[in-house]
Amino acid sequence: MRGGPRHVPARPGRAAGRGSGRKPGKTPAADTTAKPERPAGPAPEPDQIIKVAGPVMHALGMDLESVKVTSAGRRRLLRIVVDSDHGVSLDDAAQASRELSAKLDASDVMGDLPYTLEVSSPGVDRPLTQPRHWQRALGRLVRVPLSESPSDSVQGRVMEADATDVVLDINGTRRRFSYPALGAGKVQIEFDRPNEGPDTGEPDGH
Repeated sequence: MRGGPRHVPARPGRAAGRGSGRKPGKTPAADTTAKPERPAGPAPEPDQIIKVAGPVMHALGMDLESVKVTSAGRRRLLRIVVDSDHGVSLDDAAQASRELSAKLDASDVMGDLPYTLEVSSPGVDRPLTQPRHWQRALGRLVRVPLSESPSDSVQGRVMEADATDVVLDINGTRRRFSYPALGAGKVQIEFDRPNEGPDTGEPDGH
């Protein structure tokens, strides 16, 4: 790392847990401190960032879901989305941000420009494309297109999910689907979920 830390802290966003009716957790950038301008170098490669960030998230028991880098003047914004089986709390997001920024600053992956790091959890609009996504959507109502006929879709509640299949309760009938038979599922917003209160969009305990 050259010239001291390049990471500009951002406040962790409100990140929702799996069993609490997850809604998008956005992480607002908080820094407005003026920094000396530097020549803009090549944009960081997401694959290189993943190589640095992936092991950090794994050590924290989290999955790295997505990486996105955008430019804002002479500063870059790095958005990291993480998830875990128990959800992502504010404390989890803050710890991930601290440890990840230290690793990034110790490498050259972000280049010389200052950057702001945002760490958040996925929202309910995150498509269900991996077995772990379906497993974390247990009990949720989802709509999903059929791979053989994308114009047709089914809607049901996720009752079971493992490494190869998902079981949906569709109008009282349970149907098992292999993941290749389904497209990307989408969690449906419910205001009165079974055995739960209204789906307010706020995580438990916050």
